[in-house]
Amino acid sequence: MAKHLIDIDEEALAQARAELGTATIRATVNEALRLAIGDRQARVERHLETLANIQLRNREEAWR
Repeated sequence: MAKHLIDIDEEALAQARAELGTATIRATVNEALRLAIGDRQARVERHLETLANIQLRNREEAWR
């Protein structure tokens, strides 16, 4: 874990704390980051699954 000095929008932080039910700035930021990563990971996995299931034409036929 690393420490970072950043400016945070206090109103957005308060709303995020209420939405996430977190008690500290650290918990709020970390939970928000986990939520962002989780959604992205699920999308990437869905797209990879789609690519893995694509039925491609035979290479020799594709050039004709």
